[in-house]
Amino acid sequence: MTATDHALKLVVAAARAASDKLAQQIIAFDVSDELAITDAFVIASATNDRQVKSIVDEIEDRLREIGSKPLRREGERDGRWVLIDYGEIVVHVQHEEERQFYALERLWRDCPTIDLPADVVSHDR
Repeated sequence: MTATDHALKLVVAAARAASDKLAQQIIAFDVSDELAITDAFVIASATNDRQVKSIVDEIEDRLREIGSKPLRREGERDGRWVLIDYGEIVVHVQHEEERQFYALERLWRDCPTIDLPADVVSHDR
């Protein structure tokens, strides 16, 4: 099984929103073969708590524009790792320290990555 076209549309919109807010290390995984509860993960990181929140707000705004509302949002109070669950996709926005510590890419490295469009730029230092 692979991610649905709608899930891929949400992935691209979330990745573009993160890129526009200068997120780092933006990557997406098709986890549909491994998880029954979602099709894809989008992972992005930021250098500080304020930027994490800014990226999360932009992602929610962009996905709302295309008709998607999050089912759940967790971790916002601390601003270190915010998870936004849209059902078909789950977006993880992490402070760079949490990103290094939890290394979600290692956990999901057996899953195929989703190619993101050229206008999605990771703003790495």
